[in-house]
Amino acid sequence: MSSTPSADPRRRATWRWGGAIASLLVAQSIVVAGLFWLLASGAHRRESERSFEQDCRAFAQLAGTLRRSELREALTRDVHRNRFLALFARDGSLIAGNVAALPAATAVGAVSFVAPLRPTELPGKNSDVARLAVCAMPDGTRLLTGVDLDDSEEALRVVEQSLLFGLLPGLLFAIGIGLFAGRRAAQQVDAVRSLTERIVAGDLAQRLPVGDNPDSFGQLCAHINAMLDRLETLVLDVRGVGDDIAHQLRTPLTRLRARIERGLRDPGDRASVEATADAALAEIDQLLGIVAALLRIRELEDHARRSRFATVDLARLVRDACDLHRPTAEDRGIHLTCDVRSDGVVEGDASLLIEALSNLIDNAMKFGPPGGRVTVTLDRERGCMGIAVADDGRGVPVGERALVTQRFYRGRHDCEGAGLGLSLVKAIAELHGFTLRFADTGSVVSLIGPARAV
Repeated sequence: MSSTPSADPRRRATWRWGGAIASLLVAQSIVVAGLFWLLASGAHRRESERSFEQDCRAFAQLAGTLRRSELREALTRDVHRNRFLALFARDGSLIAGNVAALPAATAVGAVSFVAPLRPTELPGKNSDVARLAVCAMPDGTRLLTGVDLDDSEEALRVVEQSLLFGLLPGLLFAIGIGLFAGRRAAQQVDAVRSLTERIVAGDLAQRLPVGDNPDSFGQLCAHINAMLDRLETLVLDVRGVGDDIAHQLRTPLTRLRARIERGLRDPGDRASVEATADAALAEIDQLLGIVAALLRIRELEDHARRSRFATVDLARLVRDACDLHRPTAEDRGIHLTCDVRSDGVVEGDASLLIEALSNLIDNAMKFGPPGGRVTVTLDRERGCMGIAVADDGRGVPVGERALVTQRFYRGRHDCEGAGLGLSLVKAIAELHGFTLRFADTGSVVSLIGPARAV
Protein backbone atom coordinates (compact mmCIF):
# COMPACT_ATOMS: atom_id res chain seq x y z
CA MET A 1 0.00 0.00 0.00
CA SER A 2 1.43 3.40 -0.93
CA SER A 3 1.77 5.99 1.79
CA THR A 4 -0.32 9.15 1.78
CA PRO A 5 1.34 12.37 0.55
CA SER A 6 1.35 13.85 4.07
CA ALA A 7 2.88 10.73 5.65
CA ASP A 8 6.25 11.05 3.88
CA PRO A 9 6.94 14.62 5.06
CA ARG A 10 6.02 13.60 8.61
CA ARG A 11 8.32 10.58 8.39
CA ARG A 12 11.15 12.72 7.02
CA ALA A 13 10.56 15.27 9.78
CA THR A 14 10.73 12.48 12.38
CA TRP A 15 14.05 11.24 11.00
CA ARG A 16 15.44 14.77 10.85
CA TRP A 17 14.49 15.52 14.45
CA GLY A 18 15.67 12.10 15.63
CA GLY A 19 18.92 12.29 13.69
CA ALA A 20 19.71 15.76 15.03
CA ILE A 21 19.03 14.82 18.65
CA ALA A 22 20.87 11.48 18.31
CA SER A 23 23.88 13.25 16.76
CA LEU A 24 24.02 15.69 19.65
CA LEU A 25 23.82 12.89 22.22
CA VAL A 26 26.47 10.82 20.41
CA ALA A 27 28.79 13.82 20.16
CA GLN A 28 28.25 14.52 23.85
CA SER A 29 29.06 10.90 24.77
CA ILE A 30 32.27 10.93 22.70
CA VAL A 31 33.39 14.26 24.17
CA VAL A 32 32.74 13.07 27.72
CA ALA A 33 34.63 9.81 27.08
CA GLY A 34 37.56 11.71 25.57
CA LEU A 35 37.72 14.10 28.50
CA PHE A 36 37.64 11.20 30.96
CA TRP A 37 40.48 9.46 29.11
CA LEU A 38 42.56 12.65 29.10
CA LEU A 39 41.98 13.15 32.80
CA ALA A 40 42.85 9.51 33.57
CA SER A 41 46.03 9.59 31.49
CA GLY A 42 47.10 12.93 32.93
CA ALA A 43 46.47 11.90 36.53
CA HIS A 44 49.41 9.42 36.56
CA ARG A 45 51.75 11.94 34.95
CA ARG A 46 50.84 14.66 37.47
CA GLU A 47 51.24 12.26 40.40
CA SER A 48 54.66 11.17 39.09
CA GLU A 49 55.83 14.73 38.63
CA ARG A 50 54.87 15.61 42.21
CA SER A 51 56.86 12.59 43.40
CA PHE A 52 59.85 13.67 41.28
CA GLU A 53 59.80 17.16 42.78
CA GLN A 54 59.73 15.73 46.29
CA ASP A 55 62.72 13.46 45.51
CA CYS A 56 64.74 16.35 44.08
CA ARG A 57 64.07 18.59 47.10
CA ALA A 58 64.71 15.82 49.62
CA PHE A 59 68.04 14.65 48.09
CA ALA A 60 69.24 18.23 47.49
CA GLN A 61 68.99 18.92 51.22
CA LEU A 62 71.21 15.96 52.13
CA ALA A 63 74.98 15.97 52.36
CA GLY A 64 76.93 14.04 49.73
CA THR A 65 77.76 11.11 52.00
CA LEU A 66 74.18 10.76 53.21
CA ARG A 67 72.71 11.04 49.73
CA ARG A 68 73.98 7.56 48.70
CA SER A 69 72.66 5.82 51.80
CA GLU A 70 69.27 7.52 51.52
CA LEU A 71 69.04 6.51 47.84
CA ARG A 72 69.76 2.89 48.77
CA GLU A 73 67.16 2.94 51.56
CA ALA A 74 64.57 4.35 49.15
CA LEU A 75 65.20 1.54 46.68
CA THR A 76 64.98 -0.99 49.51
CA ARG A 77 61.55 0.36 50.50
CA ASP A 78 60.35 -0.03 46.88
CA VAL A 79 59.08 -3.60 47.24
CA HIS A 80 57.22 -3.48 43.90
CA ARG A 81 60.41 -2.56 41.97
CA ASN A 82 58.65 0.15 39.95
CA ARG A 83 60.89 3.07 40.95
CA PHE A 84 64.14 4.17 39.40
CA LEU A 85 66.68 6.17 41.40
CA ALA A 86 70.29 6.82 40.44
CA LEU A 87 72.98 9.36 41.25
CA PHE A 88 75.49 10.27 38.51
CA ALA A 89 78.74 12.21 38.61
CA ARG A 90 79.45 15.21 36.46
CA ASP A 91 81.00 13.07 33.78
CA GLY A 92 77.91 10.85 33.68
CA SER A 93 79.37 7.87 35.53
CA LEU A 94 77.07 6.01 37.92
CA ILE A 95 77.68 6.68 41.61
CA ALA A 96 74.73 4.71 43.05
CA GLY A 97 71.30 3.52 41.95
CA ASN A 98 69.45 0.98 39.83
CA VAL A 99 69.97 2.59 36.38
CA ALA A 100 73.12 1.79 34.41
CA ALA A 101 73.44 5.12 32.58
CA LEU A 102 71.73 8.39 31.90
CA PRO A 103 69.34 8.21 28.94
CA ALA A 104 70.42 9.93 25.77
CA ALA A 105 69.40 13.55 25.29
CA THR A 106 68.65 14.03 28.96
CA ALA A 107 67.30 17.50 29.83
CA VAL A 108 68.29 18.53 33.32
CA GLY A 109 65.55 20.42 35.15
CA ALA A 110 62.73 19.34 32.83
CA VAL A 111 59.47 18.50 34.58
CA SER A 112 59.35 14.96 33.22
CA PHE A 113 59.95 12.98 30.07
CA VAL A 114 59.51 9.41 28.83
CA ALA A 115 62.65 7.58 27.73
CA PRO A 116 64.13 4.07 27.52
CA LEU A 117 66.76 3.08 30.11
CA ARG A 118 68.83 0.09 31.28
CA PRO A 119 67.84 -1.13 34.74
CA THR A 120 70.43 -2.90 36.84
CA GLU A 121 68.27 -4.54 39.50
CA LEU A 122 65.45 -6.10 37.51
CA PRO A 123 66.27 -9.76 36.95
CA GLY A 124 65.81 -10.87 33.37
CA LYS A 125 65.14 -7.35 32.13
CA ASN A 126 67.85 -5.33 30.37
CA SER A 127 65.72 -2.44 29.10
CA ASP A 128 62.60 -0.63 30.14
CA VAL A 129 60.60 2.52 29.41
CA ALA A 130 59.90 4.93 32.25
CA ARG A 131 58.79 8.45 33.01
CA LEU A 132 61.87 10.25 34.29
CA ALA A 133 63.16 13.49 35.67
CA VAL A 134 66.78 14.63 36.12
CA CYS A 135 67.71 17.34 38.60
CA ALA A 136 71.10 18.84 39.58
CA MET A 137 72.38 18.48 43.12
CA PRO A 138 74.31 21.25 44.96
CA ASP A 139 77.65 19.41 44.60
CA GLY A 140 77.33 19.09 40.79
CA THR A 141 76.06 15.55 40.71
CA ARG A 142 72.79 14.69 39.00
CA LEU A 143 69.85 12.73 40.40
CA LEU A 144 67.71 10.62 38.11
CA THR A 145 64.30 9.71 39.48
CA GLY A 146 61.62 7.86 37.60
CA VAL A 147 58.73 5.42 37.64
CA ASP A 148 58.01 2.37 35.54
CA LEU A 149 55.26 2.84 32.94
CA ASP A 150 54.10 -0.76 32.89
CA ASP A 151 51.52 -0.26 35.66
CA SER A 152 50.28 3.04 34.29
CA GLU A 153 49.97 1.62 30.78
CA GLU A 154 48.03 -1.32 32.16
CA ALA A 155 45.77 1.06 34.05
CA LEU A 156 45.22 3.11 30.89
CA ARG A 157 44.40 -0.05 28.96
CA VAL A 158 41.80 -0.90 31.59
CA VAL A 159 40.39 2.61 31.31
CA GLU A 160 40.27 2.39 27.53
CA GLN A 161 38.51 -0.95 27.62
CA SER A 162 36.05 0.33 30.19
CA LEU A 163 35.34 3.38 28.05
CA LEU A 164 34.84 1.24 24.97
CA PHE A 165 32.56 -1.19 26.75
CA GLY A 166 30.62 1.69 28.28
CA LEU A 167 30.66 3.91 25.21
CA LEU A 168 29.17 1.42 22.77
CA PRO A 169 25.97 0.86 24.80
CA GLY A 170 25.91 4.58 25.51
CA LEU A 171 26.02 5.36 21.80
CA LEU A 172 23.23 2.89 21.10
CA PHE A 173 21.24 4.36 23.98
CA ALA A 174 21.86 7.89 22.66
CA ILE A 175 20.69 6.91 19.18
CA GLY A 176 17.57 5.26 20.63
CA ILE A 177 16.79 8.23 22.85
CA GLY A 178 17.42 10.61 19.95
CA LEU A 179 15.04 8.74 17.65
CA PHE A 180 12.42 8.50 20.41
CA ALA A 181 12.73 12.18 21.30
CA GLY A 182 12.72 13.14 17.63
CA ARG A 183 9.59 11.10 17.00
CA ARG A 184 7.90 12.62 20.04
CA ALA A 185 8.87 16.16 19.01
CA ALA A 186 7.67 15.53 15.46
CA GLN A 187 4.37 14.19 16.80
CA GLN A 188 3.95 17.26 19.00
CA VAL A 189 4.63 19.61 16.10
CA ASP A 190 2.33 17.54 13.90
CA ALA A 191 -0.41 17.82 16.54
CA VAL A 192 -0.13 21.62 16.46
CA ARG A 193 -0.11 21.59 12.65
CA SER A 194 -3.21 19.38 12.50
CA LEU A 195 -4.95 21.62 15.01
CA THR A 196 -4.21 24.75 12.98
CA GLU A 197 -5.53 23.02 9.85
CA ARG A 198 -8.82 22.20 11.59
CA ILE A 199 -9.08 25.74 12.95
CA VAL A 200 -8.45 27.21 9.50
CA ALA A 201 -11.21 24.93 8.24
CA GLY A 202 -13.58 26.60 10.74
CA ASP A 203 -13.60 24.20 13.71
CA LEU A 204 -12.81 26.61 16.56
CA ALA A 205 -13.73 24.09 19.28
CA GLN A 206 -10.55 22.03 18.84
CA ARG A 207 -7.98 22.13 21.66
CA LEU A 208 -4.59 20.56 22.36
CA PRO A 209 -4.38 17.97 25.16
CA VAL A 210 -2.67 19.14 28.37
CA GLY A 211 -1.65 16.71 31.13
CA ASP A 212 -1.92 17.16 34.87
CA ASN A 213 1.79 17.96 35.21
CA PRO A 214 2.64 19.61 31.89
CA ASP A 215 6.20 19.98 30.67
CA SER A 216 7.41 22.92 28.59
CA PHE A 217 5.46 21.76 25.55
CA GLY A 218 2.40 21.12 27.73
CA GLN A 219 2.60 24.68 29.07
CA LEU A 220 2.88 25.92 25.49
CA CYS A 221 -0.24 23.89 24.63
CA ALA A 222 -2.05 25.46 27.58
CA HIS A 223 -1.15 28.95 26.30
CA ILE A 224 -2.28 27.99 22.80
CA ASN A 225 -5.58 26.71 24.21
CA ALA A 226 -6.06 29.97 26.13
CA MET A 227 -5.38 31.89 22.94
CA LEU A 228 -7.91 29.73 21.08
CA ASP A 229 -10.48 30.32 23.83
CA ARG A 230 -10.03 34.05 23.43
CA LEU A 231 -10.14 33.74 19.64
CA GLU A 232 -13.34 31.69 19.78
CA THR A 233 -14.90 34.24 22.14
CA LEU A 234 -14.00 37.10 19.81
CA VAL A 235 -15.30 35.28 16.73
CA LEU A 236 -18.57 34.41 18.48
CA ASP A 237 -18.77 38.00 19.70
CA VAL A 238 -18.35 39.30 16.16
CA ARG A 239 -20.98 36.88 14.91
CA GLY A 240 -23.32 37.94 17.70
CA VAL A 241 -22.75 41.60 16.92
CA GLY A 242 -23.54 40.95 13.27
CA ASP A 243 -26.75 39.13 14.18
CA ASP A 244 -27.72 41.86 16.64
CA ILE A 245 -27.08 44.58 14.09
CA ALA A 246 -29.13 42.76 11.48
CA HIS A 247 -31.96 42.22 13.97
CA GLN A 248 -31.93 45.75 15.42
CA LEU A 249 -31.60 47.60 12.13
CA ARG A 250 -34.14 45.58 10.20
CA THR A 251 -37.18 47.03 11.98
CA PRO A 252 -36.19 50.73 11.76
CA LEU A 253 -35.04 50.30 8.15
CA THR A 254 -38.34 48.63 7.23
CA ARG A 255 -40.26 51.42 9.00
CA LEU A 256 -38.14 54.06 7.25
CA ARG A 257 -38.70 52.51 3.84
CA ALA A 258 -42.46 52.26 4.41
CA ARG A 259 -42.68 55.89 5.55
CA ILE A 260 -40.72 57.19 2.56
CA GLU A 261 -42.70 54.98 0.15
CA ARG A 262 -46.00 56.21 1.62
CA GLY A 263 -44.85 59.79 1.37
CA LEU A 264 -43.89 59.34 -2.29
CA ARG A 265 -47.18 57.71 -3.19
CA ASP A 266 -49.29 60.30 -1.41
CA PRO A 267 -47.13 63.37 -1.30
CA GLY A 268 -49.93 65.76 -0.33
CA ASP A 269 -48.89 69.33 0.38
CA ARG A 270 -45.45 70.66 1.20
CA ALA A 271 -46.01 70.35 4.93
CA SER A 272 -46.69 66.62 4.72
CA VAL A 273 -43.60 66.10 2.57
CA GLU A 274 -41.50 67.99 5.11
CA ALA A 275 -43.00 65.96 7.95
CA THR A 276 -42.13 62.74 6.12
CA ALA A 277 -38.57 63.97 5.52
CA ASP A 278 -38.16 65.01 9.16
CA ALA A 279 -39.38 61.61 10.35
CA ALA A 280 -37.00 59.90 7.92
CA LEU A 281 -34.09 62.01 9.17
CA ALA A 282 -34.95 61.12 12.75
CA GLU A 283 -34.93 57.42 11.89
CA ILE A 284 -31.60 57.84 10.07
CA ASP A 285 -30.10 59.68 13.06
CA GLN A 286 -31.21 56.86 15.35
CA LEU A 287 -29.58 54.29 13.05
CA LEU A 288 -26.40 56.34 12.85
CA GLY A 289 -26.39 56.55 16.64
CA ILE A 290 -26.62 52.77 16.94
CA VAL A 291 -23.77 52.28 14.47
CA ALA A 292 -21.64 54.93 16.21
CA ALA A 293 -22.27 53.31 19.61
CA LEU A 294 -21.26 49.89 18.27
CA LEU A 295 -18.08 51.28 16.74
CA ARG A 296 -17.31 53.05 20.01
CA ILE A 297 -17.77 49.86 22.02
CA ARG A 298 -15.57 47.97 19.58
CA GLU A 299 -12.88 50.62 19.85
CA LEU A 300 -12.97 50.47 23.64
CA GLU A 301 -12.83 46.69 23.72
CA ASP A 302 -9.73 46.81 21.51
CA HIS A 303 -8.12 49.21 24.05
CA ALA A 304 -7.41 51.65 21.24
CA ARG A 305 -7.97 54.65 23.54
CA ARG A 306 -5.20 53.98 26.08
CA SER A 307 -2.83 56.33 24.26
CA ARG A 308 -5.01 59.26 25.37
CA PHE A 309 -4.87 58.47 29.08
CA ALA A 310 -3.97 61.23 31.50
CA THR A 311 -4.47 62.02 35.19
CA VAL A 312 -8.17 62.48 35.96
CA ASP A 313 -9.53 64.05 39.16
CA LEU A 314 -12.48 61.83 40.11
CA ALA A 315 -14.03 64.38 42.49
CA ARG A 316 -14.13 67.02 39.79
CA LEU A 317 -15.39 64.50 37.25
CA VAL A 318 -18.33 63.49 39.51
CA ARG A 319 -19.25 67.14 40.16
CA ASP A 320 -19.11 67.95 36.42
CA ALA A 321 -21.37 64.98 35.61
CA CYS A 322 -23.91 66.11 38.22
CA ASP A 323 -23.83 69.70 36.93
CA LEU A 324 -24.34 68.39 33.40
CA HIS A 325 -27.50 66.45 34.32
CA ARG A 326 -28.96 68.80 36.92
CA PRO A 327 -31.06 70.87 34.42
CA THR A 328 -32.58 67.70 32.96
CA ALA A 329 -33.30 66.37 36.44
CA GLU A 330 -35.05 69.63 37.40
CA ASP A 331 -37.20 69.49 34.25
CA ARG A 332 -38.30 65.96 35.21
CA GLY A 333 -38.88 66.86 38.85
CA ILE A 334 -36.04 64.63 40.05
CA HIS A 335 -33.82 65.65 42.95
CA LEU A 336 -30.19 65.00 41.88
CA THR A 337 -27.62 64.94 44.70
CA CYS A 338 -23.84 64.79 44.39
CA ASP A 339 -22.01 63.47 47.49
CA VAL A 340 -18.18 63.58 47.22
CA ARG A 341 -16.77 61.98 50.38
CA SER A 342 -13.18 61.43 49.24
CA ASP A 343 -10.70 62.69 46.67
CA GLY A 344 -8.66 60.58 44.27
CA VAL A 345 -7.07 60.58 40.85
CA VAL A 346 -6.92 57.85 38.22
CA GLU A 347 -5.10 57.39 34.93
CA GLY A 348 -7.72 57.43 32.21
CA ASP A 349 -9.70 59.32 29.60
CA ALA A 350 -11.87 61.95 31.28
CA SER A 351 -14.33 62.14 28.38
CA LEU A 352 -14.91 58.38 28.47
CA LEU A 353 -15.29 58.25 32.25
CA ILE A 354 -17.81 61.10 32.29
CA GLU A 355 -19.67 59.39 29.44
CA ALA A 356 -19.93 56.17 31.48
CA LEU A 357 -21.11 58.09 34.57
CA SER A 358 -23.57 60.05 32.45
CA ASN A 359 -25.07 56.81 31.17
CA LEU A 360 -25.58 55.58 34.74
CA ILE A 361 -27.16 58.88 35.83
CA ASP A 362 -29.39 58.93 32.74
CA ASN A 363 -30.54 55.35 33.42
CA ALA A 364 -31.27 56.24 37.06
CA MET A 365 -33.44 59.18 35.99
CA LYS A 366 -35.08 57.16 33.23
CA PHE A 367 -35.95 54.01 35.18
CA GLY A 368 -36.46 55.54 38.63
CA PRO A 369 -39.92 56.68 39.80
CA PRO A 370 -41.12 60.14 38.65
CA GLY A 371 -40.23 62.86 41.08
CA GLY A 372 -37.79 60.60 42.91
CA ARG A 373 -34.20 61.07 43.98
CA VAL A 374 -30.90 60.21 42.26
CA THR A 375 -27.74 60.22 44.36
CA VAL A 376 -24.18 60.11 42.97
CA THR A 377 -21.57 59.19 45.60
CA LEU A 378 -17.77 59.15 45.41
CA ASP A 379 -16.11 57.34 48.32
CA ARG A 380 -13.00 55.33 49.13
CA GLU A 381 -13.31 51.81 50.49
CA ARG A 382 -10.48 49.32 51.16
CA GLY A 383 -8.02 51.22 49.02
CA CYS A 384 -10.38 51.47 46.02
CA MET A 385 -12.47 54.36 44.79
CA GLY A 386 -16.15 53.76 44.14
CA ILE A 387 -18.60 55.88 42.15
CA ALA A 388 -22.13 54.80 43.05
CA VAL A 389 -25.37 55.93 41.38
CA ALA A 390 -28.63 55.15 43.20
CA ASP A 391 -32.30 55.98 42.63
CA ASP A 392 -35.60 55.22 44.42
CA GLY A 393 -36.50 52.37 42.08
CA ARG A 394 -36.18 48.62 42.54
CA GLY A 395 -33.05 48.35 40.42
CA VAL A 396 -32.11 45.68 37.90
CA PRO A 397 -33.57 42.25 38.73
CA VAL A 398 -30.96 39.70 39.75
CA GLY A 399 -31.79 37.43 36.81
CA GLU A 400 -31.16 40.24 34.29
CA ARG A 401 -27.88 41.65 35.64
CA ALA A 402 -25.75 39.46 33.38
CA LEU A 403 -27.94 40.41 30.41
CA VAL A 404 -28.23 44.19 30.71
CA THR A 405 -24.54 44.65 29.82
CA GLN A 406 -25.02 42.76 26.55
CA ARG A 407 -25.60 44.70 23.38
CA PHE A 408 -29.19 45.55 22.44
CA TYR A 409 -30.68 44.04 25.59
CA ARG A 410 -33.51 46.09 27.06
CA GLY A 411 -35.17 44.94 30.23
CA ARG A 412 -38.10 47.31 29.67
CA HIS A 413 -39.42 47.97 26.19
CA ASP A 414 -41.46 51.01 27.18
CA CYS A 415 -38.36 53.22 27.27
CA GLU A 416 -36.41 54.73 24.44
CA GLY A 417 -32.94 53.53 23.50
CA ALA A 418 -31.19 50.72 21.65
CA GLY A 419 -29.94 48.82 24.70
CA LEU A 420 -26.30 49.86 24.29
CA GLY A 421 -25.84 52.16 27.28
CA LEU A 422 -24.65 49.64 29.88
CA SER A 423 -22.60 47.81 27.22
CA LEU A 424 -20.75 51.06 26.65
CA VAL A 425 -20.36 51.61 30.42
CA LYS A 426 -18.91 48.11 30.86
CA ALA A 427 -16.45 48.61 27.99
CA ILE A 428 -15.25 51.94 29.44
CA ALA A 429 -14.94 50.42 32.92
CA GLU A 430 -12.86 47.47 31.69
CA LEU A 431 -10.64 49.81 29.69
CA HIS A 432 -9.81 51.72 32.89
CA GLY A 433 -9.49 48.68 35.13
CA PHE A 434 -12.82 49.38 36.86
CA THR A 435 -15.57 46.92 37.71
CA LEU A 436 -19.27 47.51 37.03
CA ARG A 437 -21.11 46.26 40.12
CA PHE A 438 -24.79 45.97 41.00
CA ALA A 439 -25.82 46.09 44.66
CA ASP A 440 -27.28 42.93 46.15
CA THR A 441 -30.47 44.83 46.94
CA GLY A 442 -31.78 48.13 45.70
CA SER A 443 -30.85 50.15 42.66
CA VAL A 444 -27.23 51.08 43.40
CA VAL A 445 -24.88 50.67 40.42
CA SER A 446 -21.18 51.30 41.09
CA LEU A 447 -17.91 51.70 39.25
CA ILE A 448 -15.15 50.28 41.49
CA GLY A 449 -11.50 50.73 40.63
CA PRO A 450 -8.03 51.66 41.88
CA ALA A 451 -7.14 55.29 42.40
CA ARG A 452 -4.41 57.38 43.99
CA ALA A 453 -5.05 59.78 46.80
CA VAL A 454 -4.75 63.46 45.96
